[in-house]
Amino acid sequence: MEELTDDMAYNIYSKYLKDKFGEKVYKLPINLPLSCPNRDGCIATGGCSFCGEEGGSFENLSNSIPVKEQILKNMNYIGKRYNAKKFIAYFQNFSNTYLPIEDFKTHIKESIIDNIVGISISTRPDCINDLYLEFLKEIKDEHDLDITIELGLQTVNYHSLVKINRGHTLGEFIDAVLKVKKYGLRVCTHLILNLPWDNMLDTIENAKFVSSLGIDEVKLHALYIVRGTRLGNQYENKEFEMITRDEYIERVIIFLEYLDPTIVIQRIIGRAPKDNALFVNWNESWWKIRDDIVLTMKSRDSYQGKKFDYLNGKAVRQFQN
Repeated sequence: MEELTDDMAYNIYSKYLKDKFGEKVYKLPINLPLSCPNRDGCIATGGCSFCGEEGGSFENLSNSIPVKEQILKNMNYIGKRYNAKKFIAYFQNFSNTYLPIEDFKTHIKESIIDNIVGISISTRPDCINDLYLEFLKEIKDEHDLDITIELGLQTVNYHSLVKINRGHTLGEFIDAVLKVKKYGLRVCTHLILNLPWDNMLDTIENAKFVSSLGIDEVKLHALYIVRGTRLGNQYENKEFEMITRDEYIERVIIFLEYLDPTIVIQRIIGRAPKDNALFVNWNESWWKIRDDIVLTMKSRDSYQGKKFDYLNGKAVRQFQN
């Protein structure tokens, strides 16, 4: 039997990096002392209903450590563990463009050291601005770096966006993507496929939406629920039910089948903190769910882009044959 590998089913991120840089490349998380406009009253208060106090990461170094020192510490650890020599500086937690432009420039410049081949910047659609993008394009061209803006969308269902207190809708996301692409930078979109108010139609529309916008990369998340958050309180009050593990697998498969096959998949499910959590990955290892997704796809002859036939005027193609 042929050995199972993820890239049989989808356009896996690690392979994209290896093909581009000639060897394995690892992301090094960076934690800045930031907040979020959805928390501090600029856009809204309280933040996204699923977001805990630590934001989107739970394994970062302290944000009191300078950027360069964080990179060197993580580089030393990961380099030794995986014999890695090339890395991406990943500004991961909260909204990493939500700070004055001069402070932003300082942090980015501090991350450009030997063996850094790319920079990934996680932020919100309403924190994208021409000044920041102009600077990043200059950095990209000057240092020949792969620069990716990671934008949280979570879902195309704008009713669900309101329910999770996301603080933006599709309009802001579209505006952000068009601006980022204008400057020749890559876009990675974060999506949660098991939001309680979404269904399979939303899953398919997620795939069609990011495909039609020319998104470069996608990162899929399974929703985890943290005690003490608004979503956590709703969960404990039984105001909604989580979909099953098998339903999540079906949603991932359908999403991938409708997705443009050229889009790179950073992940199809991720790890999450178990401390203070009410729900995490159906109490199962993330890698076991990932492997079951790939095995199921393989058994069905399913693959990314299998149903990608809906763009460029599908209805008029009959006249071109």
